[in-house]
Amino acid sequence: QVQLVESGGGLVQPGGSLRLSCAASGIKFSSYAMRWYRQAPGKQRELVATITSDDTINYVDSVKGRFTISRDNAKNTVYLQMNNLKPEDTAVYYCNANFNFLGLNYWGQGTQVTVSS
Repeated sequence: QVQLVESGGGLVQPGGSLRLSCAASGIKFSSYAMRWYRQAPGKQRELVATITSDDTINYVDSVKGRFTISRDNAKNTVYLQMNNLKPEDTAVYYCNANFNFLGLNYWGQGTQVTVSS
């Protein structure tokens, strides 16, 4: 059974920081591309950051220089360090594991991030 469990969300003031974690089980974690998506109320789900199995990293332009994605294959965990948070970063953040060659795609349940004073 595949599980992706996110944690680390919460309420933070503008300019603050949060670190999201996503712990995976039931997959060969090191073989998967891992992604963080977010969905704000009334908006479509947006890809925020990607780290591939060979550690290639990409970010959406709006978070470049503020967010850092990383992975620890020994712990089957992917992280999203979010600094200098802005109100527009408020959303539910979802972890995604993808093994495109085999058509495998899994989602976590999401964690709420609220940036407000």
